Amino acid sequence: MTAAASIPHPNPLPARGEREPSDSEAGEGQRNVPVIAIDGPAASGKGTIAFNVATALRFHYLDSGALYRLIALRAMEQGIGVEDAQTLAVLARDADVTFEAGRAMLHGRDVADALRTEAVSTVASRIAVHGAVRGALLARQRAFREMPGLVAEGRDMGSVVFPDAKLKVFLTASAEARAERRYKQLIAKGISVNIDGLLRDIRERDIRDTTRAAAPLVAASDAKTLDTTELSIAEVTTAVLALYRERDTAA
Repeated sequence: MTAAASIPHPNPLPARGEREPSDSEAGEGQRNVPVIAIDGPAASGKGTIAFNVATALRFHYLDSGALYRLIALRAMEQGIGVEDAQTLAVLARDADVTFEAGRAMLHGRDVADALRTEAVSTVASRIAVHGAVRGALLARQRAFREMPGLVAEGRDMGSVVFPDAKLKVFLTASAEARAERRYKQLIAKGISVNIDGLLRDIRERDIRDTTRAAAPLVAASDAKTLDTTELSIAEVTTAVLALYRERDTAA
């Protein structure tokens, strides 16, 4: 549900040969940058809501799932198996990936459209269970944290990547509602899909995401949970902005 970002953001991946800053080097300055962490299962609306909130606040925007899909696409191209955790971790660390004008670039190629295919999404979900892969991408995700602020969406933004986020939101919706949303998205793109198959895939992904050993999908203890099943995009966006402004005023 994520639109192509026009919001300015840093390149989260250092150029080949450059060293990523250590936690001690980046820590103090980054901790002063406000973060809104939005997590939730597949098709819960987190991408669209995060983008809308970032646009309203003029914050940077992180679609963490895009990083996993980029690694998934590269692995598919190179014939790397989804169970080969160590090779995938090296790929996640060394892949030549950048974001230019909201478009994902893989080794100099615009692959933004390819990342949205169900095949890439499925592989991304399967490689995301590996702790080594998640660890390799951790610093790259945290590099998005720059002034004036960041809205980050994913599955472990509030629980692992940005545990000190100023606001943590966990979006959820029924599996049926999420399957219908995904169905409409794909049909609008001219992709022929079966809604029963999508529902099955979403339920299977929910199981993988919530039961994996490394950073399972779970609402952070201090997150605000919003059920979006019966809510419009505008209603959820307004609710998240109200929560942030409430926290901002209290601070």
